Amino acid sequence: MASANPHKAVEIAAVLAEAMPAVKIVPRPSELGDVAEDGETLADNALIKARFVCAAAGEPSIADDTGLEVDALGGAPGVHSARYAGPEADPVANLSKLMAALGEVPPPQRTARFRTVVAVVLADGSEILADGVVEGTIATAPRGTRGFGYDPVFVPDEAAPLTFAEMSAEAKNQISHRGRALRALAGRL
Repeated sequence: MASANPHKAVEIAAVLAEAMPAVKIVPRPSELGDVAEDGETLADNALIKARFVCAAAGEPSIADDTGLEVDALGGAPGVHSARYAGPEADPVANLSKLMAALGEVPPPQRTARFRTVVAVVLADGSEILADGVVEGTIATAPRGTRGFGYDPVFVPDEAAPLTFAEMSAEAKNQISHRGRALRALAGRL
């Protein structure tokens, strides 16, 4: 896996295990270093990461990039979601910036979606892309203790009034953007 994020590794492994139990997901070894996510789109970033790890490891690689698109913010943070509060920002800073940017925007106007693009690069250089989207809204305050990133404020339409962070991992994976992208990908492998 091209990500060193252990939360993503767990999510990806759980979803792919359903369709492809023989596949083993291993987070990117730290000795490979960081991969610059400087693409203009989520697909660009997913491919950058998957290509890098496949070339370095000589093994097939899977990578994803996810963006939270908030309508009241013109689609921001979007492709910059992981670095919304700056290049060295952590998830808490990103979440704080999002909540400040939304300020007094009323709940009906807090519509948003999570979008994930998953890329697989095989040892022969072939590439496969899949995407997944989940529609929802941004809560007025963080709720829940599970998940990571923007999960405490994202309320998926299909599970309202719960945020992703209030849902079990299994329930979240059934409707999440990443789960949908991974299931679409599994159908293409």
